Amino acid sequence: MVNPVHLTTLIEVVRLGSFASAAAHLGYTPSAVSQQMAALERETGVELFRRTPRSIVPTEAALVMIRHAEKVLTDIDALKAATARAADAAGRELRLGIFPSLATYVLPRVLSGERWRRLGLDLHVSVAEPGDTIRRLASGGGLDVVLVYQVGQSGLAWPHTAERLWIGDDTFHVVLPKSWGIADGARVTADQLGGMPWIVHHPGTSDATVIDRLFAACGLAPRVVAYSDDFNASLGLASAGLGAALVPELALQATPEGVVLVDVPEIRLARNIFALRPHAAADSATRLFLDLIAEALAALPVRAARAERGTSPG
Repeated sequence: MVNPVHLTTLIEVVRLGSFASAAAHLGYTPSAVSQQMAALERETGVELFRRTPRSIVPTEAALVMIRHAEKVLTDIDALKAATARAADAAGRELRLGIFPSLATYVLPRVLSGERWRRLGLDLHVSVAEPGDTIRRLASGGGLDVVLVYQVGQSGLAWPHTAERLWIGDDTFHVVLPKSWGIADGARVTADQLGGMPWIVHHPGTSDATVIDRLFAACGLAPRVVAYSDDFNASLGLASAGLGAALVPELALQATPEGVVLVDVPEIRLARNIFALRPHAAADSATRLFLDLIAEALAALPVRAARAERGTSPG
């Protein structure tokens, strides 16, 4: 009998392109992933990968198996959700704290799907910045799980009693005014951007501290023309020609026409998105909901569009 865990691992190996990347994403060792794939090949009697010294290439049999595996895993999710509903019939409420851009561009995608409806959760949402939702979680202020982000090792702290689950990464991109005449997707150096006007975070904020260090490490001394902690405002100002900005992918779901994205090899930064919840709240329905959030985040249109045209996401 095929192990569903092995099917999930197969999907991640093919999606991410290597055993090592799948292992890091799933929390396994590369050796464990390799063993799972070997076991799956024994269970099914087919070769799943052609191995070369530098890469692995999925076979046609692997791609066919993935198409069927996704349906099987969806059915398993539904079965788990039904079990969770039966076990927790008296406690289906989920009180969620979530930061604004994730609430705007990811949560609606989840809530409009059939898999969400199968969970049978009664969702109550509080949209606020991570610092606020973490304080409410720590103080017992009416939240069961919070979705937060952290930029580098910025000053975000969470209660030691909370379980932390990685949801995904929100990659930053360098955004320039289209009026500057640089092509969308062009590769430029940090040195070329140093003398240009920039829109940056207010000094002293945790994000600004991390970004300042990154800029200093690559020798970029921005000429600051505006301070903005609101990415929508930064995009609007950039589209009007005021200056360049560093904006995360979530905010780029509402990209104005007057900006372009460029690839700067020296600038590689992402917001790490986590779910925090008390250890005692580890019910299966909530975990399935968080899996849906992670899948919707990974499938954002900007992410897909950049992958199609071959631009490095950073």
